[in-house]
Amino acid sequence: MINKIDIITMKLLHYFITVKNYSPVMVQGAKNEIWLENLEEDIKIIRIVSNYIHNNEQMQFDIFKTKRLATKIKRKTLSFKMKVLNIFLNLGDNVSVDELEKVKDNVCIFVNAKEEEDILKNKFVKENFSDISNNFVYDEEGFGLFLKITNEINQKNREEAIKNEEVFEPKKIIITYVIIGILVAIYVYGLLFNQSENLINAFAVYGPFIRNYHEYYRIITGTLLHGGFIHLISNCYALYIIGKQIETFYGKSKMLLIYIFSAITGSLLSITLSEYASVGASGAIFGLMGSLLYFGYHYRVYLGSTWKTNILPVIILNLMISVMVPNIDLFGHIGGLVGGILISMAIGFKNESEKQDKINGVILSIIFLAFLIYLGIFVK
Repeated sequence: MINKIDIITMKLLHYFITVKNYSPVMVQGAKNEIWLENLEEDIKIIRIVSNYIHNNEQMQFDIFKTKRLATKIKRKTLSFKMKVLNIFLNLGDNVSVDELEKVKDNVCIFVNAKEEEDILKNKFVKENFSDISNNFVYDEEGFGLFLKITNEINQKNREEAIKNEEVFEPKKIIITYVIIGILVAIYVYGLLFNQSENLINAFAVYGPFIRNYHEYYRIITGTLLHGGFIHLISNCYALYIIGKQIETFYGKSKMLLIYIFSAITGSLLSITLSEYASVGASGAIFGLMGSLLYFGYHYRVYLGSTWKTNILPVIILNLMISVMVPNIDLFGHIGGLVGGILISMAIGFKNESEKQDKINGVILSIIFLAFLIYLGIFVK
C-alpha cells in the first residue's frame, strides 16, 4: 500500500528531476533519504528524508552528518557554495521546530513537511521554487499516480542518458589528423629541400617583425613550424591524444575554432612577454587542454573525480615543465591555455550549455583577444 510519505516523496522527485533537472546522486552513509544534485542552481542539493527522527539529539546528529557530506560534495565538485535544502517528511513530535531555526545557515535549510501544504506554503521553497505548486497537482491518485510519476522520471532519465551518449560516443576523427598531417608535411618539406632554417626565419612568431613590419601572418604560421624532430613528435603525439577527445566532445568545427583561437592567443601573449622568436603548436595544444579542463569541470558530476585526477594534473605537469626546461615558450602555453578555456565557454556544449554562459564566454574571449592585441602589437 502506498502511504502519504511515499506520495509526497514521488511528487518531490518528479518535480525536481523532470522540471528542475536535478539528478539523483549516491551518497555513502545516507539511509532512508534521497539526494538530488544540480550544480547550475543556487540550491545545489535537495535532500528528501523519510527516516523517522524522534528527538532533538538525533536531529543534531543528522544536521552534523548532512553538513559533513555536503562539504565532501563541495570539495569533489569544486563548488564555491553548497546549499542544501533538507525536506523532512517524518519528524517526530519531540523534535523542536525552534531548534531547526537556530541551526539554519547558508549551508542547510530545513523544511518540516508532514503534509504537502507544509512544502507548498514554506516561504523559502516559494521564493526559490515558485512553480512547485503548479507541479504538485495531478488527476491520478494512489497507485495510478505512482505509475505516472515513475514513468515520467524514467523517461527523463532516459533522455539525459541519450544526451550523454551523444557527447561521449566515439566519432570519426578528421580535423585532428588533418592538423597533424599539415605539421608533418611542413617539417618534411623543410628537411627535403633544406629550407628548415629559412622557414623559421620567415614565418616564426617574432614580436619585432610582427609589430614593426606588420607581418601579422607570423602569429599563425609560427605555430605550424617546429624546431626539431623531437619537438614535432611530442607535439603531434599530444595533439593526437587530446585533439581526438576535443573533436569527440565538441565536434569538428568547434575543435578547429578552439585550436586556431588558442594558437592566436598563445602567440600574442608570447610576443607580449617574451623577446625571443618561437615556433610550435604547443600554445594551441595547451588551448585544447584548457578546453578539456572546461569540459571536465562542466561534466564533473558525470565524470566523478576523473577530471581532477587525470586532466588537471597533466596540465599542471606540463606548465611545470614549461617553467623548468629552457627554451620552452611558457607565455605561449599560458596564453593558449586561457584562450582555450574562454573560447570553450563561448561555443559551449551540445544540449548542455546555458545561453548566459555562452554570452559571458564570447564577451570574455573578445576582451582577452583585444587586450593581447593591444599589448602585444600596439604597446610593446
